[in-house]
Amino acid sequence: MALTDSTGSTWRYRWAHRQNVRRVSTYRGAEAAWRRRDDELRRLRALAADFQGTAQAGAGLPLELAGEEVVLWALPAAQLVEMRHTIVLPAPDLAVAPPPGPLRPRRPDGVRVTDAGMAVITSRRLVLLGGRGRRDWAYGRMTGLSHDPGAPVTLIQVLDRRRISGLMLPTDAAPDFRFKLTLAFADAIEQRAAVLTQLDELIDEHGQLKPFRPAVNTPAQARLTSRVPGGRRTVAVAAAIALLVPAALFESDPSDPNGGAEVAVAATPAPTTSAVPALARPKASAPARGTSPKPTKSPRPSPTASRDARCGAPVNPLGYDYCGGPRIRKPAAEVCDWFDCVPQFWAGRGYLVQCRDGAVSLTGGTSRACAEHRGVRRTVTG
Repeated sequence: MALTDSTGSTWRYRWAHRQNVRRVSTYRGAEAAWRRRDDELRRLRALAADFQGTAQAGAGLPLELAGEEVVLWALPAAQLVEMRHTIVLPAPDLAVAPPPGPLRPRRPDGVRVTDAGMAVITSRRLVLLGGRGRRDWAYGRMTGLSHDPGAPVTLIQVLDRRRISGLMLPTDAAPDFRFKLTLAFADAIEQRAAVLTQLDELIDEHGQLKPFRPAVNTPAQARLTSRVPGGRRTVAVAAAIALLVPAALFESDPSDPNGGAEVAVAATPAPTTSAVPALARPKASAPARGTSPKPTKSPRPSPTASRDARCGAPVNPLGYDYCGGPRIRKPAAEVCDWFDCVPQFWAGRGYLVQCRDGAVSLTGGTSRACAEHRGVRRTVTG
């Protein structure tokens, strides 16, 4: 026997089951993405606290160390790159946030490879032990440093060299190389504590973004629109058609197929209470021969009567619309019950936008906003 209760019938139970499965799937994806970034931040925090080198780490390397200089890290696979033209790089900073996306194994335009060898980070300099010789970048002489956001290339500008050069590393080793180079540079200017403080702040901020487990839907919350194929979208389209058809009929002015205005003539005059006799009343002037009276157009419906108060947004109790206003960076937990959310919705790190395919995403303001949904169409406001 089908399971029912006071809510009505089994379709409500099926609706609640689908909603709960979708909510749990979205939550688990968002929670997994949040957990991966949290683990990475904590790994970097532990590495920053314990990162140090020894003189013994440089044993066997064809590199002569200065007094109190120690080797911090070495990578046997690195390429020396140079810029074909002169640019000005930003000053070295202590930014340690993990990159927002994976690096691609490509060489940026204007960069050429001139040598290959082993990259060594010491407490005083970055060194490439290449097949054509040695290239040094002393921290104290660095005037510019730039990490390419899409390729594993780091460019360095120093005082005693006109041409900009740097290193290109394997994509899997580039993030750790950049972080350890930042730590070595921070030690050289005695700012290791600033790096630790920055990591602590990043961990605290990320902790506030942890997704909440969604509430469970019950059969009593099922709406009648759930029984219509297409759900709320079908109902919205039908409502729009119901508003547009009468408006179109009001605007239309069909001509008389007989070519003249239709005149109704009563068989007998209607009784009147006026003191003027019916025969004495002025008659309506007949239209001139060959002309027809101008038809009277129906008044246009008021635009406010058919204007969508939500500017195309679905009906929702959250007050979200597309009309413009404050951006929504922390949407309500039930937003996906009223809007069509993209997969991995809660993994977004921006504000609420509608993509060109109609789905909503929490990636507004980021470089990958609606990247897999044909781009951003408009901002959801509330």
